[in-house]
Amino acid sequence: MKRKVYLILFLGFLVLTGRAQIGGENTYQFLELTNSARIAALGGTQIAVPDSGDLNLPYHNPSQLTPDMSNKLLVNYVNYLADVNYGYASFAKSYEGIGNFAVGVHYINYGKFDEATEGGELTGATFNAAEYALNLIYSNQYKRLKYGVIVKPILSSFETYQSLGIAADVGLNFTSKSGYTTFALVARNMGTQLTTYYENGKRESIPFNLQAGISQKLQHAPVVLMATLQNLNHWKLYTPEEDPDFTTENIYERDESFTKQFMRHLVLGVELMPSPNFTLRAGYNYQRRQELKFDDKASTVGFSAGFGLKIKRFRLDYGISRFHLAGSSNLFSVAINLNDNF
Repeated sequence: MKRKVYLILFLGFLVLTGRAQIGGENTYQFLELTNSARIAALGGTQIAVPDSGDLNLPYHNPSQLTPDMSNKLLVNYVNYLADVNYGYASFAKSYEGIGNFAVGVHYINYGKFDEATEGGELTGATFNAAEYALNLIYSNQYKRLKYGVIVKPILSSFETYQSLGIAADVGLNFTSKSGYTTFALVARNMGTQLTTYYENGKRESIPFNLQAGISQKLQHAPVVLMATLQNLNHWKLYTPEEDPDFTTENIYERDESFTKQFMRHLVLGVELMPSPNFTLRAGYNYQRRQELKFDDKASTVGFSAGFGLKIKRFRLDYGISRFHLAGSSNLFSVAINLNDNF
């Protein structure tokens, strides 16, 4: 019991020391990108998914790393927007009496750029831009409470400008006695820059994100409903510039209603399992829809979908996220079970 109380107090301390930040105000923003096809199909973030065998889940909540993921290898690839691509690879191993371990590498490649002078004249040279994070994950369990942590050394490189950083995630996961309901709490990206991009530069914040999630299996149907509240450390996600009637001359900034502000934090997902080896998924992200829709032509912006397929040792997932009328993001995940007794 003492062990459980200490864990909760420790997480609470980390939450209180975190700074409230939102997108566009931080460096290392790639840490918030979803590289899992499954999670992308469920709205972009879910931290209470009731599955003990998917190695993608610890990336979003380290407490979801379980012994069932031991000796599994995972590779993700994301065809993002404007020729940007990123991905993630991970391997897990469990040791009885010690806990569960996993190592992963998360990268994003922004592509090749033409070098130019300050006046815009091309020099004929090119340069690359990319960022990397090493994920070192540990988890364990005390009765029905699971807990985990990720330590993430970070390298960011833009032409000759480079920065090193360190971040950590802490997560809790609790399952009801019936096994149908799962609760989760995660504090993501607690850390700092170790070195700045240029000499004597000011250290920038990284995208701290406090999340709470829940999932519910239906007792008499192959359906799982999921919901995650994100950016709880920063309540007001709406900015007046999103209002088409907003101008810089406006003296009064209209606030959104409580319901709309709440919806900006909420990400919804659902899984339908017609068979044990095939899953259909869908998700809805209200915040993404409000930020990226084009005037009144919102179309399916903010919606996502996908499917999962298990074939012997392999687990294949595909997800598509609708970001804008101009395009979508396609995600692919492949996991291999390397256990001999599979």
